[in-house]
Amino acid sequence: MRSNRLIAGSVLVLATLGLSGCGGQQSATRDQVRAVGSSTVYPFAKAVAESLARSDATIKAPIIESTGTGAGMKLFCAGIGPQHPDIEDASRRMKKSEFDECVKNGVKEIVEIQVGLDGVAFAEGSNGPGIALTPEDVYKALAKSPFGKPQTAKTWKDVNPALPDEPILVYGPPSTSGTRDALKELILVRGCESDPAMKALKDSDKKQHDAVCGEVREDGAYVDAGENDNLIVQKIEANPKAIGVFGYSYLEENKDKLKGLTMAGVSPTYETISDFSYPGARPLYIYVKKAHLKAIPGLQAYVNEWAKLWSKGGVLAKAGMVVAPDDVLAASSKAASELPVLDGTQLK
Repeated sequence: MRSNRLIAGSVLVLATLGLSGCGGQQSATRDQVRAVGSSTVYPFAKAVAESLARSDATIKAPIIESTGTGAGMKLFCAGIGPQHPDIEDASRRMKKSEFDECVKNGVKEIVEIQVGLDGVAFAEGSNGPGIALTPEDVYKALAKSPFGKPQTAKTWKDVNPALPDEPILVYGPPSTSGTRDALKELILVRGCESDPAMKALKDSDKKQHDAVCGEVREDGAYVDAGENDNLIVQKIEANPKAIGVFGYSYLEENKDKLKGLTMAGVSPTYETISDFSYPGARPLYIYVKKAHLKAIPGLQAYVNEWAKLWSKGGVLAKAGMVVAPDDVLAASSKAASELPVLDGTQLK
């Protein structure tokens, strides 16, 4: 009887870890960390992976994939086992609906670690006109139905008489991107709610509010450039009349080719993002699958490597990441070492 229970238990473990192979043969578990998610977090996650590989030759360099935050969440939450990623890189916080999907698929122990800050930057080529924007301007220019009315703006001057009489052309992230979510939450909704009626709509009809305030026009004025932020950089560098939307780190990395645009009079800089005076400032996260920590070689070491590199003057800061305030860094370091499990109650 005891023997049967042991056999049944062994089969269950193999099935859970996805280790059973075809023809009754057992396939090897994955021997390196796999992370998916945000294109904004990607260069930082890559830098951490490379640092770990240099510091410990016994650990294979982690595989880092730029899938976008939303698409990465789907992969991360699909299940437990080596066929599923260990880490989700995110340029926004996990949504409650994503957390619930994780739990439904058996991903019940998730560790959330804030790794730094970034900003949703608006930029143009170095030869651009230096357009000064506000959240209301951006909303009127990019919303599918600004304030619930048909979108008719063709030029920036149509949006605001003080702006140039140039066609609206904005290259930005797709709907699967955390940067697109941040664009919506930090800029578009803020511009939409400059109208008291739209602010009131949030309480009376949230679904309608989300549609009116968050949906982006699809007539060519906003161009979905995919999950490759470097492509956006190339597009606006080549066209001085175009504007790009991406993470601040890409602006910092290409400051010889681009210039950041002010938002409500505030330029996107290291200082304005770190003190949140820039309207597009946002936190960056990694989510770790706790069930994989002992099964996947190097996963704990990779998490620890993040904590070694995110300080002021560290590798990640030099790569363009805005370092989080001291109290946040202390909390993040504690999370990286103690790995507390997210319970989902604080998610939206």
